[in-house]
Amino acid sequence: MTVLWWVSVVALVAWVWLAACHGGFWRTDQRLPRGGAEPSRWPEVVVVVPARDEAGVLPLSLPSLLAQQYPGRARVVLVDDHSSDGTAEAARALAAGPGLELEVTTPPPLPEGWTGKLWALRHGVERAGDAEWLLLTDADIAHRPGSLRELVAAGEAHGLDLVSQMARLRVASGWERLIVPAFVYFFAQLYPFRRSNRPACRTAAAAGGCSLVRRRALARAGGVAAIRGAVIDDVSLARAVKRTGGRTWLGLADRVDSVRPYPGLAPLWRMVSRSAYAQLRYSPLLLAGTVVGLALVYLVPPVAAVTGALAGDLRTTVTGLAAWALMACTYTPMLRYYGRPPTEAPLLPFTALLYLLMTVDSAGRHWRGRGAAWKGRTYPHPQRADRTGTMG
Repeated sequence: MTVLWWVSVVALVAWVWLAACHGGFWRTDQRLPRGGAEPSRWPEVVVVVPARDEAGVLPLSLPSLLAQQYPGRARVVLVDDHSSDGTAEAARALAAGPGLELEVTTPPPLPEGWTGKLWALRHGVERAGDAEWLLLTDADIAHRPGSLRELVAAGEAHGLDLVSQMARLRVASGWERLIVPAFVYFFAQLYPFRRSNRPACRTAAAAGGCSLVRRRALARAGGVAAIRGAVIDDVSLARAVKRTGGRTWLGLADRVDSVRPYPGLAPLWRMVSRSAYAQLRYSPLLLAGTVVGLALVYLVPPVAAVTGALAGDLRTTVTGLAAWALMACTYTPMLRYYGRPPTEAPLLPFTALLYLLMTVDSAGRHWRGRGAAWKGRTYPHPQRADRTGTMG
């Protein structure tokens, strides 16, 4: 029990540091900047929507974009990424009524070295012409009235080059309620929003579902081609923009929602595992460190609390409970953002165990050559892709 007590002390110290010194990652107050005068001239905006086999969700998302009331010139370019389910036809049918102009286009065949989404985005950016702002948004993202106007107003008033919002994901099913808030919580722990939003800080992140970027900032960063092979394209875009002198901002959305359902554990598992190992830069050393870190920070506290209580070891029990309680307190604001009760916060260690297993599974998939599978495409470990020429 002495060893377990010492390990639980380390976990408690880690949680004190995370809560007090890690950029306030657990806070949910980073929302779209308000205030400032509206533009005297509203710049032109083109919304670029990459879509592959999205006919099922487009009726829930595309009309919300077409219905945006924007004071300046705006239009939507939907890039049908060689879908097999009639995505292009569904999009054109939804554009029959009044609203923003919609262009449906298809990119050339996917070249080697590009991910499908980024190749589609590149084509959409080309079709956007000389628009000053580009809203890069996914096909499963719905924008409430006024969203586009508020995004542009924030970018113009605060001199930003990239304005990104983490869309509010669905929490309808039991598995969604267990995993989705933790997904955003872990992302914020990895990339604290407050740090990302500081111009002088190296941390940079964005949310691919809703990213408004200045065209000139994107060009200065090397365009979409600069991140063409990135599986985690949103973070790569933010890094490229910030590295080349651009100002980036990331926060939680109030008027942007994901409409994609994740009714069971399997689709949620795929969502995480397809990019988890890429997030670790395909490094076995970082993978080992992540597994040890997750176990120490998230699993040791409940194990120490329960084991100590069963063994009658008061100090181990108290230390484990203290770390577990602090963990739950930092998770509560995210649960509230998702409309979930604080009583679900103590379940975070179980969710963290699932994420640990998803991360290990992600590494296994890459090393078996299955890589990041999405919409019928597989993006293997980049070194293997270089040797075999199978990337794409």
